[in-house]
Amino acid sequence: MTSLYFWLAAILWLLISLVACGQLTAPTAVPPTVTPAPTPTATTVPPTPFRIVGYVTDAVIVELLPLDKLTHVIYAFAIPNTDGTLKPLANGWKIDNLVAQAHDHNVQVLLAVGGWGHDETFETLAANPAARDQLVQELVALVDKHNLDGIDMDWEYPDPVTFSPDSAQNYVKLMQALGAEMRARDKLLTAAVVALGEYGAGIEPAVFDEVDFLNLMVYDRGGEGHHSSFAFAQESLAYWRERGLPPEKAVLGVPFYARPNYSTYKELVAADPANAFTDEAEQHGRTEYYNGIPTIQQKTRLALEQASGIMIWTLEHDSQDETSLLQAIYQTVHETP
Repeated sequence: MTSLYFWLAAILWLLISLVACGQLTAPTAVPPTVTPAPTPTATTVPPTPFRIVGYVTDAVIVELLPLDKLTHVIYAFAIPNTDGTLKPLANGWKIDNLVAQAHDHNVQVLLAVGGWGHDETFETLAANPAARDQLVQELVALVDKHNLDGIDMDWEYPDPVTFSPDSAQNYVKLMQALGAEMRARDKLLTAAVVALGEYGAGIEPAVFDEVDFLNLMVYDRGGEGHHSSFAFAQESLAYWRERGLPPEKAVLGVPFYARPNYSTYKELVAADPANAFTDEAEQHGRTEYYNGIPTIQQKTRLALEQASGIMIWTLEHDSQDETSLLQAIYQTVHETP
């Protein structure tokens, strides 16, 4: 009997030791509704919405803008002086009205700085650190004052050949300073640049990191005939892609006017609505070359494939009826595949 008690006690001691060491545990019931938590996966970043960017001048009638078909409006221009100060804005009183109405439609408004013909001014001020800083601070003040969404730099031709070998680097320094200020305020920085060619070299790849996107001015090609052909658009996108500009930062520019006489598109279709469906028309005794609806649609599809948006110079040149080029862009962007 004593031996039996001894062995029973020994077995009981062994079981207690195994449980304490974790080598023997009682089964745990798992409710059938409980499932293991999923393994976290990387967040997928959605693609950039396609941009429809329209420039307007100080002559714009804000109430006529089809803001429901745009993502960005760029007001042109703030004109710099060589010391970095800015000339008074032409019809600047329109900006607050533009911003208010655009924001009601979730459209962002930027202020364009410079424009064609001010390259020498930019060359001088960008070479001077004090003038560069002055320009940046004046632009920041305008952004804050008018609740703008950013700045569009239109120093179109930094030219290290004609002006200074430091021209391209001075452009980079200006854009870096301006980019830092815009990012600090969660604002946009964009720029208008040439389609391709020798002046394109004045835009260093370092600028690509500073901008939200570049507006490629794919028009005004020299020589006779079409100044903004579909082939030219293909060449421009290929040029900037080879330079290293990401497609999500490339916005393809299209003209709403003709050359050589600069007739507006709305003048051409007012003379004959059939002009909306071709790229050539007789006007004032000369052949005018432009982009009609079929070419604008073709370019929009190209931009949908190879870029991130379409840019328009300028919205005031468009018609206000069923021949509207902006309407053609918008419908192409939103057409069912």
